[in-house]
Amino acid sequence: MEISGSVAVVVGGASGMARATAEALAAGGAEVAILDLPGTKGPEVAAALGGTFHECNVLDDALVESSLAAAYEAHGAIHFAVNTAGGGKAAKTLGKEGAHPLDAFRWTIELNLIGTFNLNRLQAEYMSRNEPNAEGERGVIINTASIAAFEGQIGQVAYSAAKGGIAAMMLTMARDLGGLGIRAVAIAPSLFSTGITAGIPDEFADALVKDAAFPKRMGRPEEYAKLALAIIDNPMLNGGTIRLDAGQRFAPR
Repeated sequence: MEISGSVAVVVGGASGMARATAEALAAGGAEVAILDLPGTKGPEVAAALGGTFHECNVLDDALVESSLAAAYEAHGAIHFAVNTAGGGKAAKTLGKEGAHPLDAFRWTIELNLIGTFNLNRLQAEYMSRNEPNAEGERGVIINTASIAAFEGQIGQVAYSAAKGGIAAMMLTMARDLGGLGIRAVAIAPSLFSTGITAGIPDEFADALVKDAAFPKRMGRPEEYAKLALAIIDNPMLNGGTIRLDAGQRFAPR
């Protein structure tokens, strides 16, 4: 799909990979709506891009609905959605402190998997209102999984389940939405220099990425953005999860 003249909703767009993607989309001529938590740099990022900011917490269903509705009202359409909100709590299935806390497992699934699907179902509804382009496309949904979906490390059982669920639903979602001309793809990054990982000393970072084939470094937010834009541009990318990992495979720990 053409980026110029389109509208993109970027969830988590105040920082990291999502911010880099929002900046790339705006540079390509898209209108951008940033959705992120209160107290983030979302308003400043949106203002710098000539876009809008809407407070959103994916754990708050009502706020998700109202923020997407506000973005749609402000821009008149939603063509692209990039969703990066997520996180996790480390715990083994059975550790020294006992069995994995069930509330921590539920929270991780709610934040990553259910939160993502809630965004997707609503984003798809808004995209369905668009006039199709010459290829019959109305929109593109891009979700964020993780290579932990495939090689989860010790203590990542909840996070792996959540990110694995995102990867697992992409083909079915693409099939659900194909008749409407809406594509759905996930990106599965390895370790990227965002958030808390951005401040890791080089010697520790080197150890974390030693299993990568090349390059042996953490990913950069703009590299996620480049892939997101390539997905939007290429109509044959649909229904899958694309690894963005420099050939890295997580070891058990």
